[in-house]
Amino acid sequence: MRNSLITLILLVLLPFLSFSQELNCSVQVNSRQVQGTDKQVFSTMQKAIFEFVNNTKWTGYNVKVQERIECTMLFTITDRPSADEFIGRLNVVLRRPVFNTSYSTPIFNWVDKDIHFKYLEHEPIEFNENSYSSNLSSICSFYSYLMIGLDFDSFSKFGGSPYFEKAQTIVNVAQNGNEKGWNSFDSQKNRYWLAENLLNNSYAGVREANYLYHIKGLDKMQDNTDMGRSKIVEAVELLKRVNEQRPNLFILKLFLEAKSDELVNIFKKASNMDKTKVVNILKEIDPANASEYQKIMQSN
Repeated sequence: MRNSLITLILLVLLPFLSFSQELNCSVQVNSRQVQGTDKQVFSTMQKAIFEFVNNTKWTGYNVKVQERIECTMLFTITDRPSADEFIGRLNVVLRRPVFNTSYSTPIFNWVDKDIHFKYLEHEPIEFNENSYSSNLSSICSFYSYLMIGLDFDSFSKFGGSPYFEKAQTIVNVAQNGNEKGWNSFDSQKNRYWLAENLLNNSYAGVREANYLYHIKGLDKMQDNTDMGRSKIVEAVELLKRVNEQRPNLFILKLFLEAKSDELVNIFKKASNMDKTKVVNILKEIDPANASEYQKIMQSN
């Protein structure tokens, strides 16, 4: 009877309890493309990554269970050159709840194709911000800080800066490991440029758009649809100004990739004036999806 009472009390109090951990990250390791019968290592790896990402204290905040940041890391292993060496790609997805709704909006959806690391089964994944431990640790830590920063930016103007700075520190330290994805010359779209773009004041309009779009836009639409939509128009105009300065900017493209479908749905019922303004801007800054944005004009 006593144990049942304690369990009931914990269930009631659980939503109000605080935790050090900030992430509620679903982790999957897909090894279907790898030949061989030794599959246990992938299950162990998945568990190790899950525990590392979700049990590490990434910030100085204590967060309630319902405030933990919802995200996904999907590792697809395509090759295993040796017993402890793995090659593949990583799909990172970040979503954010919209105030007073059951809807979660996508903020970030990116596939990192430069995934190469060593992992010994049952070996713990360790992290030290100022020293290089392993490429797997650096990759997981980098994206953890990146997602926290993007989430904080959506609630507070430039609130993610401390975590983008930590992500950049990881970039700098990880260059000692000589793995792809950490250097400017590896690619124009990699971890180096993610951190650089997010901390470059010249492109701050993308981060400001993230804030306006979410806290002033989506979060207000349940109570005042027109007011919330008008703030999203302002966010799109901010993106236009950044694009005029730096066409095809990496983080701007990532923002639009995450939001293109949502933008179509938001503006289908807008005024003709807002429809025309937004469609013209979106076609200019994201021509690859011009036909999708045209659907806004075709709706009643």
